[in-house]
Amino acid sequence: MHEPSTAEFEAAAHGVLARLPQVFRRELEGVVLRLEEFATDEQLKSLGIDDPYELTGLYEGVALTERSQWDSDGLPPVITLFRQPLLAEMEETGVGFAALIRHVVIHEAGHHFGLSDDDMHALEDSVGD
Repeated sequence: MHEPSTAEFEAAAHGVLARLPQVFRRELEGVVLRLEEFATDEQLKSLGIDDPYELTGLYEGVALTERSQWDSDGLPPVITLFRQPLLAEMEETGVGFAALIRHVVIHEAGHHFGLSDDDMHALEDSVGD
């Protein structure tokens, strides 16, 4: 099996964002998309996770539904994908690269919008492959 490169991960993630409905794309313009090999110890600790392979993606920021006009710490929201845990999940589950990236990116973007899990699944279904 071909192991996707960092560039392929980034291209796939940006492709998912580009296929979102316009209303979502517009609100995500200021969100930074990053790719790291693993989550940091601080990120894992903040979520109560011990195994770095358990975290495939993370949204860090204030959800749009929770922001006030006074929220302006100057830091943009960030969606980070973690490459090694994603590769491990692909191998363990047999889920394809594109489908897994779509799922994780939409789930993390959903946190930006304050969406429920059901809303995230509906959004994911609307994006397709």
